[in-house]
Order: sequence, then C-alpha cells, then structure tokens
Amino acid sequence: MSEFWLISAPGDKENLQALERMNTVTSKSNLSYNTKFMIPDFKVGTLDSLVGLSDELGKLDAFAESLIRRMAQSVVEVMEDAKGMAQENLLANGVDLTSFVTHFEWDMAKYPAKQPLVSVVDTVAKQLAQIETDLKSRMASYNTLKTNLENLERKSMGNLFTRTLSDIVSKEDFVLDSEYLITLLVIVPKQSYTQWQKTYESLSDMVVPRSTKLIAEDNEGGLFTVTLFRKVIDDFKTKAKENKFTVREYYYDEKEIKREREEMSRLLSDKKQQYGPLLRWLKVNFSEAFIAWIHIKALRVFVESVLRYGLPVNFQAVLLQPKKSSTKRLREVLNSVFRHLDQVAAASILDVGTRSRNSRVSTVRSASLPRRDCPGTVLGRLL
Repeated sequence: MSEFWLISAPGDKENLQALERMNTVTSKSNLSYNTKFMIPDFKVGTLDSLVGLSDELGKLDAFAESLIRRMAQSVVEVMEDAKGMAQENLLANGVDLTSFVTHFEWDMAKYPAKQPLVSVVDTVAKQLAQIETDLKSRMASYNTLKTNLENLERKSMGNLFTRTLSDIVSKEDFVLDSEYLITLLVIVPKQSYTQWQKTYESLSDMVVPRSTKLIAEDNEGGLFTVTLFRKVIDDFKTKAKENKFTVREYYYDEKEIKREREEMSRLLSDKKQQYGPLLRWLKVNFSEAFIAWIHIKALRVFVESVLRYGLPVNFQAVLLQPKKSSTKRLREVLNSVFRHLDQVAAASILDVGTRSRNSRVSTVRSASLPRRDCPGTVLGRLL
C-alpha cells in the first residue's frame, strides 16, 4: 500500500478556492495525487454523541487496522512457498487496495447513511468483531494441524541419532519374535566402518557371525544391524560404547510404524483440504475488513469535521497520496494554504500514513479535523 492522507476543509467559497489552490500547487510541484473523498450526509445527532463517537471511532480504527494486518499475515502464512504471490490475493472488491481507496464510494446497501451514526458505527464494529472471532478460530485449527504435521516431518529429518527410523528400516532387517535372539541398531562413524566390520563379532560373546548390514547413512556415519543373544545385550552395549559405537534404542513395531505413516498421510490430506477453503475465506474477509476500515476513515472524517467546523454540515474531504520524499514540502503547502482557518490552534491532519498511531501531527493548520488534536491513524503498508 501507498501512503495516504485524508484532509477536510469547510465547503464555503473561500475554502473551496483554497482547496483548488492546494490542488494546483501540489500538482505543479508533483507533491501528491489528490482526489475528492466523497462522504454521504449522515444524521448528525447531538454534539455530545459526536464527541463520544469520535473516541469510539479512534479505537475502532486501530482495531480494524490491526485485524487487517493479521489477516494479511495469515494469507502469507497459509500460502507458504507461494507467499511471494500473497499480494495478489489482498484485494478489496476485486481491485487492488490503492484503486479501491482512490475510487472509494460509500456502500449504502451495507451501511445505510439514513440510519443514526451510532447504528452505522455499531454495524461496522459488529462486522469486524465477527471476522476477528472467525479468524482466530480458523487459524487456530489450521495452525494446530500445521504444527502437528511439522512435528512429524521434523522427526524424519536430522541425523541418525535423533530422527525417526520408521521410514528407514523394514521388517526384513530384524530377527523378530525370537525368545533368544534380538537385532540391535548401531550407529558407526564413517571413519570406523572397517573397525566395526573387524570387531563387532568379538565385542561380546554370543554375537551372531556375519549378522551386520548397513541400512542407512548420513553425513556423520552409518546405521548397522547386528544380531545377538538377548542375555548379552548390556555387555554388548558397554563394549560398543568403549569403541565409540552407539547402540540406538529401537525396537521394531510394525503397528507403530503403520500408525505413524497413516497419521502423516491423514495430516497431509487434512491440510490440503483446509488450504483452499481457508485461503478463500481469508481473501473474502480481508476484502470485507478493508472495506469496513475505509468506511471507518470516512466516518472519522465526517465526525471530526463536524466537531471542528460546526453545523450545518458543510465540508469537503480530499484524499492525498504523497509522492515519495515529498511529505515535508506537502505539509508546508497545507500549512500555507489553510493557515487562515485557525491562526491559534494547530489542527491535526487525519493522516492515513505510516507513522505511529500515538503521534500527534500538529504542523498542518486547520487542514482537517477536530477542535482538539486527533491521533494519527494508519492506512499503511499491509505487507
């Protein structure tokens, strides 16, 4: 996303001319791309109710931005290897976010302007709260599945000392169901292969001759089988350790191996089945949340403009898209053009940019909003 500023000025002839001067100066100096930001006529209610709505909208604005960022991050996480294409899925009403903002039109069907402002704000708040609840539930389910799958996959990685052996060994590698004999797995350093072949039969009594076989290797060593009598297991382990051979504790269990493989297959299938619906839900509801967010911006401009300029409602809102490295000069132009509105109070700009929400933008005089400073808000970079 680009950086945007929203400003408003009274709609009388003098200030409309000031807006025209601003457009002329910013255009000639290539400071910003400006468009009218159309806001419907709402039912104003009392000024006390507007003051309350101003505070509520500030909180709702911050909540909406946080939700949108979390949804964008969720799209990146879900897409994994294709996350470079995530931006293509972050649209609003089927268009890129910049186009939606610069061509914004109030959605009368979804948020009827004839309703009291309190009702409109309540509708937006409930919509965003429901999206957040669903997001938490869906992502928790998906992340649990993803974590379980990653844990299983992690077991099949690593070296021969730590990784699962169920995908390496086979039934034929072991002497099974014998009362007297048992097959052990021994990890031998690569440089000690020859030593192992020469000594394994004599490491203990009752080792079956020529019973060793190399069944797997990694960068550090190899996994060998050896068959011996059960009664000499402890003695063999001790002697093997003295020769820097490591007996890997493993007992072949065909049912457990089958269970692991079925679990891996099930998790892979479940993840594949969840992927499509979850990504579609994220795309649709990211769009809904973003659209709601821009409507919140419009509501804030309306409420703060009425609080600043008074009744009857008469103001013009303008959306500015500053060019790179031009913000300082653009503020100077706004200060100059709109200084006549208020020579005392430094009115803040409802700045839909990338600065901190807690900052106060006090250098632009009367270019926008309230009779008190308004916290900067962010329409900013989503990825």
